[in-house]
Amino acid sequence: MAFLKNISKNTSTDKELVTAFKTSGDINFLSTLYQRYMDLVFGVCLKYFKDPERSKDAVMDIFDELNTKLKVHEVDNFKGWLHVLARNYCLMQLRSPRNIKTTEFNPVFMYSEQNTHLNGEALEKEENFKKMELCIETLPEEQKQSVKLFYLESKCYNEIAEITGFDWNKVRSYIQNGKRNLKICMEGKQNKTD
Repeated sequence: MAFLKNISKNTSTDKELVTAFKTSGDINFLSTLYQRYMDLVFGVCLKYFKDPERSKDAVMDIFDELNTKLKVHEVDNFKGWLHVLARNYCLMQLRSPRNIKTTEFNPVFMYSEQNTHLNGEALEKEENFKKMELCIETLPEEQKQSVKLFYLESKCYNEIAEITGFDWNKVRSYIQNGKRNLKICMEGKQNKTD
């Protein structure tokens, strides 16, 4: 696909190009760097959108987003960071209101005496969500903060480290331990209701 062809002969490392872009603001450094990974970004977008044309558009939009975000983020592993950026971009696009599918419904159901929307699976999910909220509050503060940012706000480890000031390895540890403690707490609450 000619659209994704890397025509750059630049032999600088990713880190050198990131540093050059951040210090000079010259978009050519960013363009050279991005060309190396356009096929990766396209593949990520295609995985989520399942539409080549929309994925091509997303590759260009992600470049625009990269231009702003790279200036404010400290990036050690550009390829991994770009993969996360592309994934998050795709997920946000899929969650946007224009992508929410609506269905026709019979107005008679709106006036039904049955509480069909409050029974079974929906009610169970609501109860589980309430249990989870209670369990999150029992976690140690660092775990609670990291788990909320990771699972509820879809932040990556780097963003969480930046927001909280925690070391990246600590963030990973807090999330893993928090997830384990959350599971134990949820199972304990489940056993109490059974």
